[in-house]
Amino acid sequence: MLDFFKFDTDEERRSLLIRAGKVALSALQQYDLEWERIQFIRLSDTITYKIETNKGDSYLLRIHSDRLSKEEIRSELIFLKALNKANDLNVPEGIASCDGAYVLEIEAEMGYKRPYVTIMRWVEGHAREEMTDSCAYNMGVLMGRLHETAEGFDPPPDFVRPIWGPDSFGREMAKLERYYERFLSDEAWKLYQKAAEKVLSELTVIPRNDLNYGLIHADLHTGNIVFVGDHPYPIDFGRCGHGYYLYDMAAIMLELWPKHRWMLIQGYESVRKMEADYVRYLECFFVMIMIGNYSHHSSDPRETAGLIDEQKYAQAYIREYLKGNSFLFEVIEPVKMD
Repeated sequence: MLDFFKFDTDEERRSLLIRAGKVALSALQQYDLEWERIQFIRLSDTITYKIETNKGDSYLLRIHSDRLSKEEIRSELIFLKALNKANDLNVPEGIASCDGAYVLEIEAEMGYKRPYVTIMRWVEGHAREEMTDSCAYNMGVLMGRLHETAEGFDPPPDFVRPIWGPDSFGREMAKLERYYERFLSDEAWKLYQKAAEKVLSELTVIPRNDLNYGLIHADLHTGNIVFVGDHPYPIDFGRCGHGYYLYDMAAIMLELWPKHRWMLIQGYESVRKMEADYVRYLECFFVMIMIGNYSHHSSDPRETAGLIDEQKYAQAYIREYLKGNSFLFEVIEPVKMD
């Protein structure tokens, strides 16, 4: 069977979106939704659409790649349902089809694998164009509540989600090795390899217990947070899995100025106290996630220009990390690129 998500070229991408549109319309027939508008959002690890009904309700339709199994997708929905039971958390939640199923397998064009489809309640809000002290603090509070709720979550025996740690980072480095020449010199690649070796070495000594390790969002950057006023709400839990809570925090810190990183930590500590040596560990995860992000985008030629432009900042952080200099709360000057 052909891979439903294959899109190595622009022509294949157009063909994929045509197939996806047919799958989305077919899936909608299996839900009790009086929908009147479907809007394509984006193509990434999933293909997503916004569904609007004539009652004014909105939903998110996701077509999943085969990166995750049906059991993993179902487990994500179980986790989201548990999070929504907590006070002050408002996260997407799966809705059942007319037959009571939460994960559908939809017939595709002949010769292609049948993709899984889910529909979720839409979380209203808007992207934050300007970060304020209050927003950064409230994001910390949000992360603290997420982790506090996750800490009390008791998954069922068949619960399956990815693990974000040394093995996943090794896979990211293996992919990056295939594509690094698109945006890195050989000298810069050696720098990345040294940083990866240090990350893997530090991961082996970071303590692991129920207070610092559990189920995490794993992709909680500002693009996956919507705001109502200054109050943030998390969306897109497609990568949620097992990992260190600090991994979650480091993901969003890549986008923040040092002042707002500190504000985020203050917000977090209003809910949950940080562990000893958290700065050192956060900086390890900071570099780990930064490299992982570049690995994720490295295979897409449309991302190459942006990856090249970011290297003056990325390599500056990596150099500070390799020197053993703390950088989390410092303004790091970009390096000069040849």
